Amino acid sequence: MPTKTNREIYNERILQATLDRAYHAFSNPSHLKEWWGPEGFTNTIHEFDLRPGGKWLLTMHGPNNVNYENASVFKTIKPQQLVSWSRTSKPLFDMEVEFIELNDSETQISFRMIFETASDCEKLRTFVGPKNEENFDRLEKVLLNVSV
Repeated sequence: MPTKTNREIYNERILQATLDRAYHAFSNPSHLKEWWGPEGFTNTIHEFDLRPGGKWLLTMHGPNNVNYENASVFKTIKPQQLVSWSRTSKPLFDMEVEFIELNDSETQISFRMIFETASDCEKLRTFVGPKNEENFDRLEKVLLNVSV
């Protein structure tokens, strides 16, 4: 689904992976920390309580030696379908990650970032869209070593 409003940033990718493997790469913090974020970033996941109301706290370590603290609260968990959360650290937005099984060996993943205002969204659109694609590139590499 393309962007529905001027408050959203949307990216999707078809992965050469089963739905089980693709979802496991997200839901298992030991895999997630290996691919989350743009190229050159590493992650320390402090808490990953994958349930409605659970917290996701992580530090993204940038290639510029700057640490980026991230805090979110999970809203919706539909295993192998949809995970959504609200960020409680800036920049503020809601995030939806959707998984769709296309066939026995392909899964579509999408990121939908929903901002409070169009202005908030526009401030990040040109930067975030390409960085989400780097996220997907990193995920594809990690999926080569993910087994369920």
